[in-house]
Parts: sequence; C-alpha cells; structure tokens
Amino acid sequence: MNTMTWRVPVLALAAVCWGATLAAQEEEGSHGALAKAVMGARVSLERGLAASASHGQPISAKFEMEEGKLQLSVYTMKDGKFFEVIVDHNTGTVVKAEPIAEGEDYTAAQSQSATMAKAKGSLRAAVGQALRGNAGFRAVSVSPSLKDGRAVADVTLAKGEELKTVSVPL
Repeated sequence: MNTMTWRVPVLALAAVCWGATLAAQEEEGSHGALAKAVMGARVSLERGLAASASHGQPISAKFEMEEGKLQLSVYTMKDGKFFEVIVDHNTGTVVKAEPIAEGEDYTAAQSQSATMAKAKGSLRAAVGQALRGNAGFRAVSVSPSLKDGRAVADVTLAKGEELKTVSVPL
C-alpha cells in the first residue's frame, strides 16, 4: 500500500510535465512555421503598415498564422476608434478593416494608442531601424510599449526559423 501512495503523485506529475513539454514543442513549432512563412511573404511588415495608414494611424502590426494561413494584421486608430486592418501579404492591398470595440483586442488597442501618443516616431521607422541593425532578418511584428516612461517599439524579427525581439526607441 505504501508504494501506491507515492506512485499516484509521481505519475500525475509526470503527466503534467509531459503535457507541458508537448505544448512547448507545439509552440516552438508554430513559431518556426510563422518565421518560415514570413520569409516567403511578398509584402513586408513595413509595407503593410503603409497600406493600413488609409484606415488610421498604425498602433501595432503582426504577421500571424490564422487557420494555418499567413495573415498580416495591423491595428489602427482613427478619430478615437480602433480598427483591425487585414493586409494581403501577397499584394499589399487592404483586404478588410473591422472595428475593434470590445474585449482583449480593445484593451490592447487602448494601451498601444496611449503609448503611441508619447512616441516621437512611427512604427514604420522603428521597424526600419531594427532591420538596419540585423542584416538578413525580416520583421514579423511591431508593438509599442513603455519602458522607464519612454515609448519603445518591440520589433520581432525572423531569419530562417530563428526569431528574436529588438527594442527600438519611438
């Protein structure tokens, strides 16, 4: 009976660790797939930021895998309202723009907008600066944040299946 008492918690712990390992491998695999897809995209993140400007000031942008397909999503702000603008990663044209009015996306957009209000530069310029210092990389995402009270852009870059994030003053 004594041996049974310690086996149950040990087996439970092993199952939890195994699940965490599988989740980490899936996450790592999805990052690799995203990096690879971005390297093959015809449209850069900078061009997506420029295209989305017709729907307001870009406040963040990212390539993401949506239902197994690459998508370029840019959050913009215009007249106090927020929008998610989807840019075709092959042509650079705006596919759709949907209002963001609630939920986590709205909260994120509010925070990004407040940070951009303190910025002296644009996200597009920040991406360009990050790329100049990292030859061979492509931008995957850019998001503003405050560090020590100053606006910075966190730019995620990809090269092959490698991803890294660089902070650039805004």
